[in-house]
Amino acid sequence: MLRLRLSSSSARCVARVCCEGPSREREATMSGVNAWVVVGGDAAVGSLIETARSLGGQVGAVVVGPRVVAETVAAGGVDRVVWFGEPGGVPVEAYATAVADVVADVVGDGCVVVLGASRPGDRVLLGAVAARLVAAVLTEASSVSAGGDGLVVTHAVSGGIAEESVAVVGALALVLDGGPVPAGGGAVAVEEVAASPLAMTVLETSVSAFERVDLGGAARVVGVGRGLKARGDLAMIEALAGACRAEVGCSRPVAEGLDWLGRDRYIGVSGQHIAPELYFAIGISGQLQHMVGVRGAKTIVAINSDPNALVFKDADYCLVGDLYQIVPALTEVLR
Repeated sequence: MLRLRLSSSSARCVARVCCEGPSREREATMSGVNAWVVVGGDAAVGSLIETARSLGGQVGAVVVGPRVVAETVAAGGVDRVVWFGEPGGVPVEAYATAVADVVADVVGDGCVVVLGASRPGDRVLLGAVAARLVAAVLTEASSVSAGGDGLVVTHAVSGGIAEESVAVVGALALVLDGGPVPAGGGAVAVEEVAASPLAMTVLETSVSAFERVDLGGAARVVGVGRGLKARGDLAMIEALAGACRAEVGCSRPVAEGLDWLGRDRYIGVSGQHIAPELYFAIGISGQLQHMVGVRGAKTIVAINSDPNALVFKDADYCLVGDLYQIVPALTEVLR
């Protein structure tokens, strides 16, 4: 049965949804909810593990990819890691059925939350698991907590310009931003299992003209916008990034309008959604379309010559002035 009550305003939309089924109900008095993190070839799942831990139950991880990915996740604060072995030339998506089988087997009919990153391969794996568990699926989740007879999830809608709070009873699949995996207190054993992937093989990989980066896994990101005057001035931004061991990202116009950086570095509604420990917003006005892409950042430092720039409303540290003076000075200090 589905019950929906919806109210909205120009700034925020809030919905309450209960999905109930006799085999999936649980009591609100449960001490914790078990969670499984689905990992598709990239260990940038720190935010997923943190969210899973907040639910108070056991946290497991199912990993498709090289062994180093499984070992990184095993040291990230989970209780169990199931690994499908070296994939070779088999793409992540080929393991969708095998991953669904493993999670369904360990979960049984109990209530569980399954989490996956927003990367394409991870979404395919999570979708297969959700279908097998007959789980509700929510994307762009920012928080999850116990509430009523189940869980309450807050997630972005309409491209991130509004949020929805959804109450779910039963199995739940969540898509979250990844984030770097922090070092845990110790690594659990990696359990290798045999799997029969679907008949898929990578035939060719074409390299982009731009150097590709994984902003979702970066602990620090330096973002640059139209406040930069010339493409050659990116060297100044890259110097700052080097000084603080960060990756370089940008607003949409820098990637799609000016073509100064690759589109995999564009942060925003239809681009990358990141959750670094530290984000520099340099010469970025702070429009909503960009800021929703960094809402998971722990700390935001904004540099802008306009004291009324919108970016300062979301920043933890605000530096008002000429970026051509501030950035080199900041780089020198960090070095």
